Amino acid sequence: MTLFNEFKLGETHLSNRIVMAPMTRSRAPDDIATDQIALHYTQRATAGLIVSEGTPISREGQGYLFNPGIYTPEQIQGWKRVTDSVRSVGGRMFAQLWHVGRVSHTSIQTDGKAPVSATSKAAQGAVAFAYGENGEPGFVPTSVPRPLTTEEVARVVEDFAQAAQNAVDAGFDGVEIHGANGYLLEQFLNPLVNDRSDRYGASTLQDRLRFVFEVVDAACASIGADRVGIRISPYGQLFDMPIYPQIDETYAALCAGMRQRGIAYVHVMDQTHFFMAGESSAAQEQALRALLEQCKAELGDTALILAGDMTRERAEELLEANLIDLAAFGQPFIGNPDLVARLKNGWPLTVPNRETYYGGDGQGYIDYPPYRA
Repeated sequence: MTLFNEFKLGETHLSNRIVMAPMTRSRAPDDIATDQIALHYTQRATAGLIVSEGTPISREGQGYLFNPGIYTPEQIQGWKRVTDSVRSVGGRMFAQLWHVGRVSHTSIQTDGKAPVSATSKAAQGAVAFAYGENGEPGFVPTSVPRPLTTEEVARVVEDFAQAAQNAVDAGFDGVEIHGANGYLLEQFLNPLVNDRSDRYGASTLQDRLRFVFEVVDAACASIGADRVGIRISPYGQLFDMPIYPQIDETYAALCAGMRQRGIAYVHVMDQTHFFMAGESSAAQEQALRALLEQCKAELGDTALILAGDMTRERAEELLEANLIDLAAFGQPFIGNPDLVARLKNGWPLTVPNRETYYGGDGQGYIDYPPYRA
């Protein structure tokens, strides 16, 4: 088994086991996917699976300007151009459905309202890409959120279900629910953030998991479980997500729930090197393998994807050990649209220019050339 073998993900046939990880690039000035975005993804369509950049499920769910959403007819049509182009060259693509929760700013929200969350606690030290006091776009401290009422949670669940249907209407092969990196789903999961007293509160593990399971169930009912994945980041501390003692128990139960629902995959973002920053690389790798073993044991036939500092050598080793099913590459895909061929042939990789990661024009987005001997 190698990275370059075919793989069946639910009912989606992948030409290899390489995944292009979701990466925010802020290239949609009207929050609608453009022809330039279509070209960017099509250039990279030799990946077995592309997961789109986070696409907000609603205006309320947006925390960064210039990201293409998936909640208006115009946005659906914009993404349809992207998926048509990717499919024309044999690519497969899932949409990452995104609600940032409290990682937002009033200048983005309708009528300047407060962002919503599981809590009224602001994300300390976190920033959103929004409008500053001068009216210019830039990074600003996130606003103080308001907690969703019990009744409102059902509305957000329905927003996810509708976004899943919108994604299929836009030509995506499936959806990945963003449950990682300190955004809304993780705000419910983390008992040191979630201070609710209702049935979505932190008093029991079942209550903390309830919102996540309801979102996944709604998406599965909307488009079918074999078209649904979820991204998680155990041990992640992004956007003021404190570490809590029940992490292992929480994610074991979450993965077990995904197995019961028969979804296509769970996508783990490796955060162990941040969680264990003072430990040796060997200790970090041991902790990661223990996490993957636990996830694999709970997931059964549900596929496991790993992202984070991925190399061909690391991917092959983890595949051979049966710790993962697919390997996700992020930043290497920025500078190497032909990353699959480069990995397969041992060709050198182009180092991308970080200054062109976010916003701007085609520079650093669609102008990286394929390898030339």
